[in-house]
Amino acid sequence: MIIKTVRSVSEALKGATDSMTMMFGGFGLSGIPENAISQLVKLGVKELTCISNNAGVDDFGLGLLLQKKQIKKMISSYVGENAEFERQMLSNELDVELIPQGTLAERCRAAQAGFPAFYTPAGYGTEVAEGKETREFNGKMYVLEQAFKADFAFVKAWKGDTAGNLIFKGTARNFNPNMCGAATITVAEVEELVPAGELDPNQIHIPGIFVQRIFKGSDYEKRIEQLTVRKR
Repeated sequence: MIIKTVRSVSEALKGATDSMTMMFGGFGLSGIPENAISQLVKLGVKELTCISNNAGVDDFGLGLLLQKKQIKKMISSYVGENAEFERQMLSNELDVELIPQGTLAERCRAAQAGFPAFYTPAGYGTEVAEGKETREFNGKMYVLEQAFKADFAFVKAWKGDTAGNLIFKGTARNFNPNMCGAATITVAEVEELVPAGELDPNQIHIPGIFVQRIFKGSDYEKRIEQLTVRKR
């Protein structure tokens, strides 16, 4: 069995350089690869193209990379929680591509599965379809969307083993699984790392074949984006 474990986050990010395209799993602030993002900030790599459902908040998640002006382009479906993102976008400091959420997820999954492109009805007749091939199927128009091409995919799982098999928890399962194997190198950080064979095969969400490097993360903050409580 191939062991995918690396000793540290710095070893996991070996080869990350300027001008790369990188995927980041998570939904809002749930299930984001906190350790990988912090290490990218320390490395100071810049001119990055980032593919992520959202851009974090001003002082957390991908917002940390935005603060340091390390991101050249954001490819996302939702960016409403980040004031710095809005400022950079409106001042033309940041290139932004907004994609329907389902299309974003499917472009990741298509890359994972090896499909070069797919047709979707989402966005037909809007700016989303400008410059793209369209085609009619059964009386309905569809837009051709291409699979993503990324150098790194950074994902965060609840539990994994040394062979790279992963189990996700809750909302973290939205985008993280689709990004595994959707880039040249997939790096998984996990809260709990166990020996190969210890995970119940029936509980595994992503097999290790989609992961190149795995490490045990630490110091997770797990912030809440919008804390809402009811009155007593």
